[in-house]
Amino acid sequence: MIAAIIYAIVTGVLVILSRQVNGRLSLSTSPMTSSFYNHLVGFIVMSAVLLALGGLWPSSLADIPPYAWLGGPLGVIFVAAGSWVIPKIGAVNTAVLIIGGQMIAGAAMDMAEGVTASPVLRFSGLALILAGILLAQARPRA
Repeated sequence: MIAAIIYAIVTGVLVILSRQVNGRLSLSTSPMTSSFYNHLVGFIVMSAVLLALGGLWPSSLADIPPYAWLGGPLGVIFVAAGSWVIPKIGAVNTAVLIIGGQMIAGAAMDMAEGVTASPVLRFSGLALILAGILLAQARPRA
C-alpha cells in the first residue's frame, strides 16, 4: 500500500512537471504544436520501452473494449488544454483546477459505479476541494 501511495505522489509531481514543460513549449510554438511533440516523444519512448520489455502488441484487438480507444483523444485534449492554460493562469491555479476537476469526476464515477462511501464524508471532501479551488483563485487586492 505504501508503494502505491508513493507511486501516486510521484505521478502527481510528474504531471505538474509535464504541464510546466508543455506550457513553456506552447509559449514558443502553440498549444497544439506543444501537444503534438508531447505525444510524439511519448509514443517513441513508450514504444521503445514496450519493445524492450515485451507486450507492445495485444494478443487480439478484439480483446480491447471499444471505449478504451477514447483514452488517446482524451489525453490529447488534456495535454493541449493544459499547455494553453498554464501560461494564462499559472501553474498553481492550473494544478488546483485540474485536481479539483479530477476529484469531482472521480467522486461522480465512484457514485455511478456504486462504490460505497459515506455520503457525508464524500460531499464534505468535495466541498473542501471546491473551497480550496476558490481560495487558490483569490487574488490579494493591491
